[in-house]
This record gives sequence, C-alpha cells and structure tokens, in this order.
Amino acid sequence: MDQQKIGNYRWFVCVLLFFATTINYIDRQVMGLLKPVLEKEFNWTETDYSHIVMAFTATYAIGLVIFGRFIDKIGTKKGYTISITIWSIAAMLHAAVKSTFGFGVVRASLAAGESGNFPAAIKTVSEWFPKKERALAAGILDSGSNIGACVAPILVPAILGWYGWQEAFIITGALGFIWLVAWRIFYEVPAKQKKLSQAEFEYIHSDNEATTENKDTKVNWFKLFSLKQTWAFIVGKFFTDPVWYFFFFWLPSYFSSTFHLDLKKPNLPLIIVYSAATVGAIGGGFLSSWLIKRGWLVYKSRKITLLISALCVLPIIGARYTTDMWTVVWLISLSILGNAAWSANIYTIVSDMLPKKAVSSVIGIGGMAGALGGVLFPPFIGYILDFYKNSGNIVAGYNVIFIICGFSFLLAWLLIHFLTPKMKPAEF
Repeated sequence: MDQQKIGNYRWFVCVLLFFATTINYIDRQVMGLLKPVLEKEFNWTETDYSHIVMAFTATYAIGLVIFGRFIDKIGTKKGYTISITIWSIAAMLHAAVKSTFGFGVVRASLAAGESGNFPAAIKTVSEWFPKKERALAAGILDSGSNIGACVAPILVPAILGWYGWQEAFIITGALGFIWLVAWRIFYEVPAKQKKLSQAEFEYIHSDNEATTENKDTKVNWFKLFSLKQTWAFIVGKFFTDPVWYFFFFWLPSYFSSTFHLDLKKPNLPLIIVYSAATVGAIGGGFLSSWLIKRGWLVYKSRKITLLISALCVLPIIGARYTTDMWTVVWLISLSILGNAAWSANIYTIVSDMLPKKAVSSVIGIGGMAGALGGVLFPPFIGYILDFYKNSGNIVAGYNVIFIICGFSFLLAWLLIHFLTPKMKPAEF
C-alpha cells in the first residue's frame, strides 16, 4: 500500500501523546531536582523524602486502576482532558506548600492526575495504530518521559536561579494547559476524525484479529485478573517500574552527593543519562516493529526485544567498581536505555494480547502493580541510604541498590516467559 496515499495523521496523534508525556514527566521530576534545596529548607532526612515519594506512588497505584477503567468507559479524549487538568493544577499548588506533610498531599494530588496519562496514551495507540507500528508509536510517546527528564535538569535549575523554587513549580505546572488546548481542538478517535483519510483508516485496522479486536467483545473487568495475559503485564511492571522511580527521584541526589554536582546549574551528566532513555524508548520500539516487518512473529519480536532490554540494564552493577564519574554516567546511561526500551515494548504486549476495550483497564492494573512496587521500594532505599550515610559511606548504599536494579529486569522477563510463552491473545 502506497504510504503517501495512506497519510500520516496517526503520527500527528502520536506527537500529541509525546508532548503530553513530556509535560507529565517534567512536572513529576521538578521535586527530585529541587530535593537538595527543599531538604535544607524543610529539614528532610532521606526517610522523610522516601515517605513523600511513597505518597506519590501509592496514590499513583490507586489512580491507575481507577483511571484505567474510567477511560475505557468514557474514552480517551475526555479521559485525557480530566487527567491533565488535575495534574497541572496539583503541580502548581506545590508552590503554596509550607510543610513536609503538605508536600505529601500535593504529591498525592499530582499522582492522582498523572495516573491517567499512560492508560489514555496506550489506549490511543491501540486505536490509532496497526500492531506492526504500535511498539514504535509507544516508544515515541514513552520517549516523552525521557525528553521531560532531559528538559527538566535544564529548565528547573534556570528557573530556580532566576526566580526561586516556588516559581519552578508554577511555570512547569502551567505547561499542561497549553497542551490541553491542542488536544481539545485536534483530537478525535479515528471513526470521528474528519481529517483522517479512508485509506489511513483502513490501514490502521489492517491487521486486526477477530479474537482481540471484535467490536462486540464484552469485557468483564474482574475477569481480567484470571488471565495469564494480564498477569504477564503485572509482573513486567511490578519488578521494573520501581527501578525507573529510583532513577527518576534519586539520580540527581546521587550525582550531587557522590560527585558534588551543583543542581542549581544545568548538568551534563544528568542530560546524558536521561537522553539515553530517549534513545532506548525509540530504539526499542523500532527494533520490535522492524522485526515484525521482517517477517518475525509478533510475540517473538516482543520477547527478544524485551530480553535485549533486560540485558542492557545489567551493567549498572559495575558502577560499584569505579570512582570515575564519566564511567558511571555511561554505565547508568546504558541501563536507563534498556529500561526505556523495555517500557516501550511491555506496553504493547497488552494490545497484542487483549481487546481494545480492555487495554486501558489492563494498563491501569499493571501500572498499579508497578506503582505498588514503587511504594515498597522507596522505604528500603531510604533505610539503606540513611544507614550508609550515617556510617559515612552513602556511595556504598547506592551500590546495593544498583545491584537490585540490575537483576530485576531479567527476573521479570523470565516470569513473563513462564506465564505467556507464545503470548497468545486472550479469549473471552
């Protein structure tokens, strides 16, 4: 089929999702970048900070399940509108907080809104892309989280230096409302989008399978928990999402305490590290999509890409054997690259194995599992770092955490392989 005749409106939709995710992660990362400033102003210990992170991740876990089911019922356009409105208001409210408890409250509010992002985004991908392009589309939108992580270390220190920490929350929080205008004007589902050509509409639905894409399929939400396909996604998120939370919330502090970087200035190490995530997200999505176009079965392309991604995370264990900052930067960069490539593909296995009407719900359920892991991991991180900080060797504490991060993805891959060897579509 001639690609020029097909059109590319679906990729415009993907760009919208990319920017939404970018803003999502800018808002999420602001506090991590401001941690050295805020912990002095509010006298936080590492354990105090871990409790604030727990408030975010616990609410995020609950919110994912609620938003996942909610978006399956009301649709992506309304669901995304509600989600980004809540999180943008919450992000700006950080500027008004006067206590540690207050930060816990606004972080929970931010999490409640942000929990709608990925259920809405991945459902949108399943509606707008054929299977052979979904991993790449998911990789592009997921790279927004990494671009956000790259932009924030430049934007936030600049705002902090020019104005103050309150303004950093206000200015970044306002970005969501700009995106919301574009979403309301330009987005509709394919069946209602007047700017979509008939050729592109047919292409989007060209590889639908009756078992997973039947419009008459009725999905019982509670039945989803009885499916191995759902549990494959659950374990894939539970054992790997906490690693990304660690990278996201603690890496700025790690480089500050270990290599004495000034977080009030843009930092090249953090920019390099989070840029690697962009390469991983797009590269991982491209690899599995490329393998499918080369004739590989869908499940084989996903499985091999997930395995390669898991192996890329392992080198972070080597950080304990060097004191050279740039060696550590490249080791962590490769691990974050693998993490991002994993994320791009773990999302697509949901739409590979389950009907569109269940995609947002399962994304929410699995996201809840990942966030639950994110709730359990921070107290351990806080305990380990406080223990080693009190003994005068906080670097050793980070090394312990690096070892756990390195092996978590391989464990997740083995469990997914055991649950769904050939990733067969679920039958209802």
